[in-house]
Amino acid sequence: MEALKGIRILDMSHVQAGPTCSQLLAWMGADVIKFENPAGDATRGQLRDVPHVDSLYFTMLNCNKRSITVNMKSAQGKQVFVDLLKRCDIIMENFGPGVLDRLGFTWETIHELNPRIVMGSIKGFGSSGPYADFKAYENVAQAMGGSMSTTGVPNGRPFVTGAQIGDSGTGLHLAIGLLAALHQRDRTGEGQYVEVAMMDGIMNLCRVKFRDHQRLTRGPLPEFSVPTHKGMGDVPRGGNDSGGGQLGNAIRCNPGGTNDFIYVVVQEAVWDALAKRVGPEVGMPDLATDPKFATIDSRRRHQSSMWEILGEFALKHDKRELMRIFNELNVPCGPVMGTEDLAHDEHVRGREMWVELDHPQRGKWWNVGMPIKLSASPARIERSPLLGEHTDEVLKQVLGYDDAKIASLRQAGAFAAPPKKAA
Repeated sequence: MEALKGIRILDMSHVQAGPTCSQLLAWMGADVIKFENPAGDATRGQLRDVPHVDSLYFTMLNCNKRSITVNMKSAQGKQVFVDLLKRCDIIMENFGPGVLDRLGFTWETIHELNPRIVMGSIKGFGSSGPYADFKAYENVAQAMGGSMSTTGVPNGRPFVTGAQIGDSGTGLHLAIGLLAALHQRDRTGEGQYVEVAMMDGIMNLCRVKFRDHQRLTRGPLPEFSVPTHKGMGDVPRGGNDSGGGQLGNAIRCNPGGTNDFIYVVVQEAVWDALAKRVGPEVGMPDLATDPKFATIDSRRRHQSSMWEILGEFALKHDKRELMRIFNELNVPCGPVMGTEDLAHDEHVRGREMWVELDHPQRGKWWNVGMPIKLSASPARIERSPLLGEHTDEVLKQVLGYDDAKIASLRQAGAFAAPPKKAA
């Protein structure tokens, strides 16, 4: 039994944030109907690696969905939309502010058409507040939600993170909200409007930085390698500092390539064993008893020296060897895994987080797997749909239209703009 079997989603979302959410729900068994305009989701054609074929940008975010194309500029297309609304549990959208409203479908109208439906909306900054009408993209949201200001080299330029915390992160937040609203709907019979703003989601993911912001009103942050002081205001960029109660950093390994680093967290409980293993190899047999590093407070004060010593040791080993050495000592650590590393990693393959799929036009390709593992209903990952591939199927199965009605609607331009008449 699939966890969300029987839940039908009308997914009007596009690009990344919304499709991330609906793909996860589809992997849990929801019937996701990707409702596209005749041109299709813009990402079908973005960053193409194979000419005239849906891009990886699209295929990797739209697995397990059915695609229907509808022309909402026609009265017949709008009627198809209304009919689907009445037969779905969730409707999702991430249009710019006011787009659905201008088509005549405010939340109030949608709720009136189907009082049980849950509506999920992703916006850059939400539907209220001074920023409500501003456009947002991944990196804009990272800039405004607190992530960029706290990421990067101390006293250097702020960096965006490679993880798509604005788009995919917001999609995860929306999935939580939709499932909660469905649960409440099952108790009350009433759907509700669920909104997630990208900026809000990033603030939530930066929660520990707001913890530190308040700590700075009372004193310095001793775990940072850069100087901090009471009342300084902004939480600084800490490079690769762990930002937690224990010291952590990335140190370079042999042979010194771009991703030949390992991240190490030096917990107080492991220092003695770590120092006894490292010290003799770098010519410091008494490292474990050196007063400069004997306590966590002293290691914080001398952390630059500590990282130099650990770095000298690390250059004698490659990152996989170091992972084995440190794990034998119970030291939390992780090699910096490049995309090539991960695509061939036995742990990743074993957990089905890199999955091979087949596409009728693209052929074989790989997708990131389902990160949420349900013991009684494991995900079954299927390819993304071709544009409009399931239009007739959805109209017949979900709406009960017959061939004659579908042909009539098609002739009227309900699913694509009618061909222009010759002059």
